[in-house]
This record gives sequence, structure tokens and C-alpha cells, in this order.
Amino acid sequence: MSDVRQVVDGVDPDKVIVPELEKMLSDDGYLRDFQREIKRRYGAFQRIVKAIEEHQGGLDKFTKGYEYFGLHVTPENGVICREWAPAAEAMYLRGDFNNWDKFSHPYKKLEHGKWELYLPPKPNGDCPIAHESAMKIVVVTKHGEYGDRNSPWATYVKHPENVYQYQMVFWNPKKKYEFKHPHPKRPINLKIYESHVGIASPEGKVANYKNFQQNMLPRIKDLGYNAIQIMAVMEHAYYASFGYQVTNFFAASSRFGTLEELKELIDVAHGMGLYVMLDVIHSHASKNVVDGLNQFDGSNTGFFHDGPRGNHDLWDSRCFDYSQWEVLRFLLSNLRWWVEEYHFDGFRFDGITSMLYHSKGIAHGFTGNYNEYFGLVTDTESVLYLTIANYMLHKYYPFVITIAEDVSGMPGICRKVEEGGQGFDYRLGMGIPDMWIKILKETKDEDWNMQNITHTLTNRRYDEGTIAYAESHDQALVGDKTIAFWLMDKEMYTNMGTMNYRSLIIDRGMALHKMIRLITHTLGGEAYLNFIGNEFGHPEWLDFPRQGNNSSYHYARRQFNLVDDEQLRYRFLGNFDRDMNRSEEHYGWLRARQQYVSCHHGGDKVIVFDKVGSSGIPLVFVFNFHPTQSFTDYRIGVDAAGKYKIVLDSDDKCYDGHGRLDHNTEFFTYPEEWNGRSNSMMVYIPSRTAFVFAKAD
Repeated sequence: MSDVRQVVDGVDPDKVIVPELEKMLSDDGYLRDFQREIKRRYGAFQRIVKAIEEHQGGLDKFTKGYEYFGLHVTPENGVICREWAPAAEAMYLRGDFNNWDKFSHPYKKLEHGKWELYLPPKPNGDCPIAHESAMKIVVVTKHGEYGDRNSPWATYVKHPENVYQYQMVFWNPKKKYEFKHPHPKRPINLKIYESHVGIASPEGKVANYKNFQQNMLPRIKDLGYNAIQIMAVMEHAYYASFGYQVTNFFAASSRFGTLEELKELIDVAHGMGLYVMLDVIHSHASKNVVDGLNQFDGSNTGFFHDGPRGNHDLWDSRCFDYSQWEVLRFLLSNLRWWVEEYHFDGFRFDGITSMLYHSKGIAHGFTGNYNEYFGLVTDTESVLYLTIANYMLHKYYPFVITIAEDVSGMPGICRKVEEGGQGFDYRLGMGIPDMWIKILKETKDEDWNMQNITHTLTNRRYDEGTIAYAESHDQALVGDKTIAFWLMDKEMYTNMGTMNYRSLIIDRGMALHKMIRLITHTLGGEAYLNFIGNEFGHPEWLDFPRQGNNSSYHYARRQFNLVDDEQLRYRFLGNFDRDMNRSEEHYGWLRARQQYVSCHHGGDKVIVFDKVGSSGIPLVFVFNFHPTQSFTDYRIGVDAAGKYKIVLDSDDKCYDGHGRLDHNTEFFTYPEEWNGRSNSMMVYIPSRTAFVFAKAD
């Protein structure tokens, strides 16, 4: 069968019908000038899916490659092994089961670069390979070289003690974990707790799945988050890569525990109503040869492009060749594997900017000009892979949510495939944390630009879901600081005690930490994300054990002992984060279809906006970022007339505020237009305070 390039070659846009294209064009008129390219891409997508249906046994079978490739126990208790290694001259299986004999178990060569080996059951009927046996595939290259490899489809890999090359482990327990709970419904008000199993403990060690299940899940649920995004699950030989140098795509990381323990973690989360997402890396792969995908069959191609296109110079990794049928099978099957085997509910696709453009996003400045997205700089093969992946996931799993990590702002990424988009449900609002860090690093409080803040928080395409966040793991990594540490720095070591004098730095830091998170949560998108520990102002930075820090775990942990200590101020930040999420759950501001910013006063440093959430209750959000000036009888615009009460207040004493607002006060609107709203209201706005009004009649 022709490769993908030949199948999609010569698509005539004039003959392609995109079923709901007009819906996307009517929402974004700038796209009309590029509808021929949108149609061409959609036509190419149709051709690939049609070719899979007609020549690859259908999309369902094609995207379940894990049922054919890899090692499988047969009904009679034998083991069948299959691989795709088109450049290999010969292949053998060796391991504990044959005393590591290199040549006693050769594979048989099949058509189209496939190889097969069958191991019959033992004379007594037992499986020929024992549970937890270690193995390697010996690959003979065209140059006559012999090399140990792991199967690309390996589901569990480990390294022996004091040996840092991973080996395949045959996972065949007598009793596998049985799931008790169904997938939860897709949250319509997604509040994501971005997390990492290994750092989810105050102790200086690699924490495990059991710890996360027992200690983190109840904490996340109590904080009001309804979704968990778990990083670094796909196996990665180098722990300090944060999970982004994947070596084994079908293997759950063994450093955190067993496969069954991960399944139990996800099942328990489902029992608590938590939606669980996997951080998936399909943009590149580790360069490791002995325990990774790189040069699996002895060639420099296989799963990857050859030459410069096959290397990511910034990440020192390999880039997939999405024009290969077997690469599409491998990656699409990988997505289904995590849903079918582990019951993950959705995916965040990491680093897709590096996929979308031939520049891989390196030194590529994006101005927002639409020619940047629909010209020759775009890698159409990657765009098509992402389109097919979203189409496939939503076709077979209606509950799945997909998130695009794209800094370029490509139009249509989060529009439905049938509209001509790539089918993601959300994109990360990556400009928001960049804005906050830039402000904190470079701008005095009295110079904060209110219009710039509201513009950045609202600058998103209509009907393309955006996930707002003030900071994620990127801002926590070594070389940067958390927002709390930017705000309070070294005083976090000495003045966070409730019995201590509250210095001006701590007072400012506590106030702005709450305000930054609340305005991001309420104005920045249709969903919200927080990185593990940042909800309570985790100090310092994140740094995994590596040669440069003497293999220290000191910064590779989250100090939950701080937020649990009644004598420290961290608990106030944690409580505010919890109540912010719970308030959203009650009023539904993330689900509001419209919002209106009625005030961003540069001199007063005041921002006011309103929206009506899914509860149907009108809400008004008020922020005073002024470092010293409080305002009495400050007029604000209100759209819905009536009585209002304060329902969330960053200055409340229960959040270590000064308690300057009386929550028993009732506020009534006047039928006087103000700042584009039909009514107005006179309010007291203390300095460095944010609060939320809800209509109360």
C-alpha cells in the first residue's frame, strides 16, 4: 500500500465538502481567505481514514495494534511475539526464560517488515515465560551488528539494581485488577489538578502510586478540583526529564509501582468522581537506543524521519514520521491503550507546536498573522495525525477530553473536525502565566497595566475552549520560581508563621497570590488548571535529582506538611483555593457563555467584570490591585438590577486577610447606566482585595 504522502497527494479543495465549515468561518471571518487550505487538509484527512478502512482492516482494528504487536499469552498458554522492524536482518528473544541465550529463540520474518516468534506452553501447560521475567530482543542490523532492544509495545520495563538500562518485564499476574467504577462524565467546568506521582510527598524520595491514591486523591477532591492530569506516567529512563523523554510508550512507569497499582489509583479516583487525564507525548521520543524506540531495527528511520527533520535539536530527541502507516498505527493505538487498559479519561497533548511547524517552534516568533498557520511552514503530516487522533478518540470514547499545548495560537485547533478544525476540546492559555511572571519580574506594583491584564486574560478565539492558569509545572522548574516565591522570596523561610509579625512583603504576597489566581480563574478561560502544591503557595522551585545537584531530592518533592501546619500561613492560601473552586462549582462561572469587562482603570488599578454562570445567578467580580489606595463609594457597572451580596472575599480573615468588608451588607443597584452596563452600584473596595458579588434576590 502507498505511504500516507501518496494517498493524500493531489487533493482538489474544490471537490472537498467540509460538513460544518461555515460554522467556523462565521465565527472567524479571517479564515475565509484560507478555506481552500482548510478544505485540502480535510480532504487529506478523509483519504487517510478511507485508506485505513479499505486496506488496513478498518479504523477500529488499525488503532488496536497492541492486540497484535508485542508479547501476548495465547489461549493455550503459549506466548506469541510480533514486531515491526523493516530494516532488521534477524531478531531473537532472550531473557530469564532461556538463561539469556542470544540465539535459541529466533523470530520468523513476515511481510511488510513484520517479525513473529511463537513460544509453546511448557509440557505441564504452564506459560513458557514466568510472570515478571526480564527479557530483551536481540536485533541484527544490516551491518551485522547485534544489539539489545526493548519491544516498542512493551507494557512494563524495569532496570536491575545499579544498572540503568531498562529491560522488558513480562507482566502476566494470576489476578489482574478489576475496575469497579465507570468513567465519569465529561466535566463541563473543568478544574484540573496537574500532578506528578513521584513528587507528591514531602519526603525526599520517589513517591508511588499507592501514596498518590491514599494521600493525594482525598486532598484533590477536598480542594474542589474535578479532574487530575497526571504527568510522567509513560516510561522514561531519565527521571529528571520530567517524563518528557519517553522511552517506552505503552509502559506505565515502574519507578512509581506496578501496573495494577496505577489501575487501582485511577479506579479509586473515578469512585470519587474525579476525571483522570494523561499527559501524552507524541511530539517526540527519547534518543535512547538500548531501552527506547530510537534505531529499534538498526536504522535511523523506522518510527522517525531521517536527517535533520528527524531530530529536535533543542530537546535532543527524535521526531516521528507521521507519513508512515506503522507510525500512525503505533501512536493511535497508544492512545487507545491508555483508555482501554488503564481507563484514562482524556489526554493533554504535550508540545504540539513542535509538531505543527517545520521549524519545530524553535526561534519561531508567532505574530498572529494567519499566513503563518496555512502556508508552507506548517507540517501538514503532523496536523493530519492530530486530526485523526482527535477524530478517533471522540468517535470511540465520547467521554474523552483532549487538550492542546500550543503556543502558536493556530486557528481551528479546538474546532470540531467536521468544521475543518483539528478536534481538540481545549487549548492551554499559555500567554497568561507568561504575563504574570513578566509583571512580577519587571513591573512595580504601581505600574501594573490593568488593560494589558484584561486583554491577555480575554484574548482567545470564540468557541475554542481555553484552559486558564496562573502557573503550571513550566513556571515551577529550576531556573524559574513559583508565583509565591516571586512575591515573597526568602521571607517565606522566616515570616510565614501565624505567630510571627506579618511583614509588608508577606502581606503583599499573600494578597496578590489570591488575587492573581482568582482573576485568572474567573476571566481567563472556560477551564482552570493548577500545578500540584502551587495552590498553597509552594516555595522555591522544582528540580529533579541529577548530576548537577548531586542527585538530590530536596527540590523534587511537594511539601504538604507546610499547608497542613496550623501555625503557618500556607493553609490560608490553600483554603482560599478550595473555596474559589467550590464557589465556581456552585455558580458555574467557567460555563458562562459571555463576560463583560466594564472597568480596567489604569490609575485606580481597578478591574470589574460580570458574567452569568450555569447557575443562572448574575455575578460581578471586583479587583483592586492598587498597593495602597482603598476606595469608598466606588461606582461600578452592573447589568442585572437587584440586590447583591459578597460570596467570596480575598480579604476575609479566614484567608489571612484584614477583614475590611462586611459580608452582611446588602448592595442594591441604581437604574443609572455606568461603564456600558444598564445599572450601577456603590461599593467599598479595599486595596489589594478581590471579591465576588452574587445576585441575592
